[in-house]
Amino acid sequence: MQLFKLYFTPALLLLILSCFSQSKSLPVMSEGQMTNSCVSYAQILLQNITDALLQGTLFHGVDCTTKGVELYTETNTSSVCAPKGSTCSGIAKSEFSQTSCLTNIGEDLRHYYKLLAKHPDRLLGQTVLFSLRQFMEKCFPEFLPNDLASEHTSYCITVISPLSWLSLMLQTAADRSTYDERLTLCKVLKGFQVRAITISRVIGYMNSGEHTK
Repeated sequence: MQLFKLYFTPALLLLILSCFSQSKSLPVMSEGQMTNSCVSYAQILLQNITDALLQGTLFHGVDCTTKGVELYTETNTSSVCAPKGSTCSGIAKSEFSQTSCLTNIGEDLRHYYKLLAKHPDRLLGQTVLFSLRQFMEKCFPEFLPNDLASEHTSYCITVISPLSWLSLMLQTAADRSTYDERLTLCKVLKGFQVRAITISRVIGYMNSGEHTK
């Protein structure tokens, strides 16, 4: 598994957002538009990742805000999913492949699901991992790991309340991982947050109908 390390700064997020704000045109989706529920699942996943990064219990002894980011580099989601006409790389993009974009997103989600599923922390399992599985089951079922794809579980969209976060933090006090594991989790979650921003934005564009104009 290849990982790319860099520092997580507001400028990095601004660059990602600018790639999606420079063009409002996407090609017609042969499989149809992304549903409103997929937009909601993507937004909730991003919110839960962001909330998790603020919970000190996950990173006890680690100042996560000062650590770098580990980005998954086996996919090309950021470039493949950039809207047609965007110039975030300095060159105007003339084509957009919906199939390639969705495939890259699906591979990202599968990678992060497998990675985070190995972490024993209940806080992570009942928030980020839970919302990630919801998103995959409803919008990217073909990318669920084989041992999970055969399971049929009914879920409702869930956003964790502040009181629930506190309760989960107390439950996880005895489940603390090693320092190295917490440090790695910090960097991986920050990378997942960056990728989730891209995913949420592009799914929103696919759902908006702007690409048909």
